Amino acid sequence: MAIVITPNKACAVNPLKMSQPIGGAFAFMGLRGAMPLLHGSQGCTSFGLTLFVRHFKEAVPLQTTAMSEMTTVLGGYDNVEQAILNIYNRTKPEIIGICSTGVTETNGDDVDGYIKLIRKKHPQLANYPLVYVSTPDFKDAFQDGWEKAVARMVELLVARPAAEAKRDPARVNVLPGCHLSPGDLDELRTILEDFGLKPAFLPDLAGSLDGHIPEEFTPTTIGGIGVDDVASMGQSGWTIAIGTQMRRAAEAMQAKTGVPFRLFERLCGLIPNDEFIAFLSEISGRPVPSKYRRQRGQLADAMLDAHFHIGGRKLAIGAEPDLLFDLSCMLHEMGAQVTAAVTTTQSPVLKRIRTNEVLIGDLEDLEELARRGGCDLLITHSHGRQAAARLKIPFFRAGFPMFDRIGAGHQLTVGYRGTRDLIFDIANLVIADREDNHQPTPDTWRTSAPPLRSGRRSFIDATESSIA
Repeated sequence: MAIVITPNKACAVNPLKMSQPIGGAFAFMGLRGAMPLLHGSQGCTSFGLTLFVRHFKEAVPLQTTAMSEMTTVLGGYDNVEQAILNIYNRTKPEIIGICSTGVTETNGDDVDGYIKLIRKKHPQLANYPLVYVSTPDFKDAFQDGWEKAVARMVELLVARPAAEAKRDPARVNVLPGCHLSPGDLDELRTILEDFGLKPAFLPDLAGSLDGHIPEEFTPTTIGGIGVDDVASMGQSGWTIAIGTQMRRAAEAMQAKTGVPFRLFERLCGLIPNDEFIAFLSEISGRPVPSKYRRQRGQLADAMLDAHFHIGGRKLAIGAEPDLLFDLSCMLHEMGAQVTAAVTTTQSPVLKRIRTNEVLIGDLEDLEELARRGGCDLLITHSHGRQAAARLKIPFFRAGFPMFDRIGAGHQLTVGYRGTRDLIFDIANLVIADREDNHQPTPDTWRTSAPPLRSGRRSFIDATESSIA
């Protein structure tokens, strides 16, 4: 069990975490025809917008209430009202999602109260979807903002089913964590549909930020799940939550609609995907399609092949809690040792990461821990590239933002196929670094590489029949 440490540094040096407001805004981008709105200064929105555009290489809708020093002190009602009216009249979105920022939270703006007054003053907004979530950026992190925004959507947008309404057992709600890419959601959708299920993702970034070119420009999000589809989620047979951060939204869905949920803390690795596929077979009443038996065999073979390159490596990983848990568990199963682990915020999964300590800190902390621990692979988002260069070790980019490579929105890490590709990417990075440094080729030390943890070969043999 890892010890979670919260440092008392006076400031963050080369920050690891992204703020709560952009995490909340990110969640609203998974709704069709949405316009996220940050209640704060123009600079707060500009910074978040820059991160999103550089990561996805796409046009991203994001607006601001443009609070100044004076309006921040006097209260932001007028700015919120004017922003909502301008967005409603000019861009005509299906929904406006409002996230607070540090300056307005410090002043104590009652945005829920503002929205009630605005609805009363402007009858055309009486039933218009306006969702507000409190996301001060002086506390918590990106993952927390996403978690709160999705839970708030469930609370306000999902309708309570009528007493006589029947659930459709083929319909499945999927609540994905912010660590999953649009490519991950597309893969999950394919897997669910192969079992005859009809998934509805909340949020659905695969529809809005997957990099497709629309037929015509729209100032709002160009895809995602519609407000009406969210409202009908109470008629589904099951809710699948992915990542510990989604427990809150899944519990809110169950409390409001009675739809049971199953939480999968991670979907990267052999065992988690065995459990996921077995669950889908159970709720659908269908056997596992042969393509997934084949993919499972490919993953098992990839683990055996790549552990000669990954096994025994000392890793330094910096990421949001759910992504840190996901990657560290999978790589631990491959025989790697997580020597340095740094994250952004508290989470129940941190204590179960296979390392001695997990530090809530920044990239300076990650670099120092990696240096002291003799790490030979660094995994974090693009802001860690300078640290990797100073440490002279391979650098694998994971998480948000990833702005110095293309294809971040299509990076695949879930399912048998995604885990296989991730293992190959990391192993190939290690091989390329070894070649650049003129180290021995794998064939000269293949027999001395450490084995997979927990007798992985015997596990694979023993569980083949369980998924077949």
